[in-house]
Amino acid sequence: MCLVFVCDEEERVLAQQQAPGSCPYCGGAVMATDVESAWRLCFLPICFRVKRRFHCTLCSRRLVTYP
Repeated sequence: MCLVFVCDEEERVLAQQQAPGSCPYCGGAVMATDVESAWRLCFLPICFRVKRRFHCTLCSRRLVTYP
């Protein structure tokens, strides 16, 4: 039996920039944020993942894009 415990998930903002388009809820500007997340097993880094997240600058809602 193998048990894996993830002790910590650390997130770091790499960059922010204005994205094209507007918020469908309030019409505000959309910001794109690149976030790097690192999963750690006590002290050893296991996985690094970079994600792009979108949010509105007026209503602060997180926006989801569909492919």
